[in-house]
Amino acid sequence: MTTAPTSPTIIWPEKFLPGTTDNFVSNETVVKGLSAADIWKYLADIRKWESYYWNCDKITPPTSGPMLKKGDKFSFSTFGFPPLPSEVYESVEPSKTEVGRLAWRAESDGNGDKDSAIDVYHAWVIEDLEGDRVRILTQESQIGKPAADLSTKKPNPMLNGHQDWIDGLVKAARDGKSLKVGAVVNGALGCAVLDR
Repeated sequence: MTTAPTSPTIIWPEKFLPGTTDNFVSNETVVKGLSAADIWKYLADIRKWESYYWNCDKITPPTSGPMLKKGDKFSFSTFGFPPLPSEVYESVEPSKTEVGRLAWRAESDGNGDKDSAIDVYHAWVIEDLEGDRVRILTQESQIGKPAADLSTKKPNPMLNGHQDWIDGLVKAARDGKSLKVGAVVNGALGCAVLDR
């Protein structure tokens, strides 16, 4: 039997180490026919999130532009929380030598109500694999009473919500990918590159 190399994992700040927080979820998929670059342009561009992920709104992009970069500050609403102030801790565009990494911290003091305060670290790894495949991993670790409450709900809203995010991301990348097609366009046969 041959073994495959270990896949890259999330780089966790010590405070958010899984198993030490009030809630942790992990979602992953591997799909064929897409690249890490195809996925990255939808994940790193905060303007596109609402087009493929139903569970986010009230997005305020960073002042630097819509592509999330390390140090950027932004906010968005998700899982019924008001817009959470967030800061990008990691942003590495995927390349031939590096896996894609995107991670942010989102926190709210609950307007002084400690029972409503939440502190979250959400991270992604996007990795090209052999055989024209891409691996998408997202994990989130949360601290606070709202996180503890979420961890006991069945079905798990975080687990299901993040799977919807991954599935929407894959669909958006597939739908938006440039296609070379032989087609009849305006009555003429030809080959066109369509970029939606």
